[in-house]
Amino acid sequence: MMTHDRTDFLIDRKDFRSTAWRQEPAEELRPGQARLRIDRFALTANNITYAVFGEKLRYWDFFPAPDGYGRLPVWGMADVAESRADGLAAGERIYGYFPMSSELVVTVGDLTAAGFADASPWRSELSAVYNRYWRISEDKAFGSPRLEALQSIFRPLFATSFLITGFLVENGFFGARQVLISSASSKTSLALACLLKNRSRDGLQIIGLTSDSNMGFVDETRFYDDVIDYEAVGTLAVAPTVFGDMAGSARLRSAVHHHFQDALRYSCAVGSSHWEDPGRASGLPGPRPTMFFAPGHVDAKVAMWGVEGYEKRLSEAWEPFADAVDGLLDISFHSGREEVERLYNAVLEGQFSPRFAAMASIQD
Repeated sequence: MMTHDRTDFLIDRKDFRSTAWRQEPAEELRPGQARLRIDRFALTANNITYAVFGEKLRYWDFFPAPDGYGRLPVWGMADVAESRADGLAAGERIYGYFPMSSELVVTVGDLTAAGFADASPWRSELSAVYNRYWRISEDKAFGSPRLEALQSIFRPLFATSFLITGFLVENGFFGARQVLISSASSKTSLALACLLKNRSRDGLQIIGLTSDSNMGFVDETRFYDDVIDYEAVGTLAVAPTVFGDMAGSARLRSAVHHHFQDALRYSCAVGSSHWEDPGRASGLPGPRPTMFFAPGHVDAKVAMWGVEGYEKRLSEAWEPFADAVDGLLDISFHSGREEVERLYNAVLEGQFSPRFAAMASIQD
């Protein structure tokens, strides 16, 4: 079969604003492998979080790149262009975790009717949740470009929020009477607020922190009981509080900890939308900020419920959320190197409104 060169978008791992394009000859498939032609992927602040924690949490290791560079992980859709794996046919539609590239060669393992795992040797020691790919050709949840976009944009972030919700419930919200969520307009925050709103909360208040320019959008969602500007943290009632930190801003984290002090019952570090202000977590009053590593929580739930049980519970929670956010976003589709680079830089610099959502393809 005739193959084409693979195109990679590379990011300097020490300077995210420095990027490059690379052409590589397409590798020949070995028995058991398949070539996935990456059709389109979502670009959100979550992808920047992958870069920020790329070294610490090994996100860069999923897709090898030249020294000093990384291939940024994204979630999206691909088609099987060629297969030497029994049971996986060319033409199948696949959803999963990809690099910002034109294609990905996977070693197909644990193949079921639902999907398969990439059993490439360098991925065996990495978080299994990212190695799973879903066959969605007959899945009605992916039945249109817009539905595919909603899955790619929200589903990975929704899973994190689903796990955080379970963690807080299991711990009785640490005795808190309010949950404070930063970067309230972000996809992960919206999902968390929506999930908490839909539970019996016994008077628990959900408060969103956002910038003045995003307050209108966050209010429109009706997921929060109250929405305030970042600068107004000091006006909040000092009551038992859990902090869900999606922003990762050292300045904001310090303001929250110094305002609530011992009334802050748990400080959960989740994202890094304010990636240029990471700061240090030590020396703050109240509880030490604790990183929420979603893959570890997935492993625990799978051990408890099994893979099918976990997926069933996640899907049941996903459906009403997908309905709730479907009309909130203006989803646009983009293709070609120039557009991909433009979108990446705009997301990196936080230039888009929270209503904007992008699906991109390296292929023209």
